[in-house]
Amino acid sequence: MNFEKEVELMNVKCIKKARMGIGLGATSAVAWGIDTVVIGVIIASSPFKQEIVLAPIIAAFMHDFFSALWVSLFMIVKGEYINVLKLFKTKSGAILVLGALSGGPLAMTFYFLGIQYLGATYAASISSIFPGIGAVLAFTFLKEKMNRRTWFGVVLSIIGVIILAYMPSKFNVDSHFFIGILFSLGAAIFWGLEGVIGAWGMKGKEVVPLYAINIRQMTSALCYGLFIVSFIHGYPLVLEAASSKIVWLIVIAGLLGAANYSLYYMSINLIGAARGQSLNNTYVFWAIVTEIIFIGTPVSLHFVIGAVIVLFGSILVSGNLKESNR
Repeated sequence: MNFEKEVELMNVKCIKKARMGIGLGATSAVAWGIDTVVIGVIIASSPFKQEIVLAPIIAAFMHDFFSALWVSLFMIVKGEYINVLKLFKTKSGAILVLGALSGGPLAMTFYFLGIQYLGATYAASISSIFPGIGAVLAFTFLKEKMNRRTWFGVVLSIIGVIILAYMPSKFNVDSHFFIGILFSLGAAIFWGLEGVIGAWGMKGKEVVPLYAINIRQMTSALCYGLFIVSFIHGYPLVLEAASSKIVWLIVIAGLLGAANYSLYYMSINLIGAARGQSLNNTYVFWAIVTEIIFIGTPVSLHFVIGAVIVLFGSILVSGNLKESNR
């Protein structure tokens, strides 16, 4: 009887853990959706709008810099920042740095190159397959359990996101178009890798999700600052943006980014990379909802169809709570 009670108690704990992971993953999507719209406003504002080529990369650097600053300040207030620094010396810390490089500078650089060759809507549509890539990698290397319902949910979520992001336009299919597809696929692969590597790194006993995200944002910001921004000679634009009124909006975007990634990594830690990534990928839906509410973007039929598919796919990905525990 005592054994039965212990089993029942364990099941209750697993269900609570799964519910929390699903809730955190869904909330991370809301934060990233709003953040996406805010970043769009930032890039369209002075001084970024005068620098079409540099603007996205510099905005990404400043976003991750302030995001890292927010998380670091939070860790300092909690008195746990020293634990984050100690984590850099461990195997888990090295794995998390690798994940940060994959999901930060590598994925974002490929993504911006995809936008340059394809345009934002096509690049976003193609790169949105990253949860599917993450699911396959998590299933292969992390041995995460994936039943047919979960796989179907992942596929549905990706289809829904592609419908949401796709906007028909006329273009000439040439070598630049195919190069853009390759770059966008590269972004999807590196984002898919980030979730799996992050889940692997958080298996260490000394790691908690907030430590992991602190390392993630610090690594990304440092890599941007020391290598990418220096290489493209982007610091004059950084200084110009930092001295303008738009810097306060960048600070807010950094806070939203910190919230998104913190919730995202916590979700992955609780329910696995595949489910966490699929729930986070619904950010496209929340970005469009934010635009509709605050910018007045009209509601289209393809938005309604895409939104319904994304939400239904997310429900399937969430799966049976008893099976959501890794």
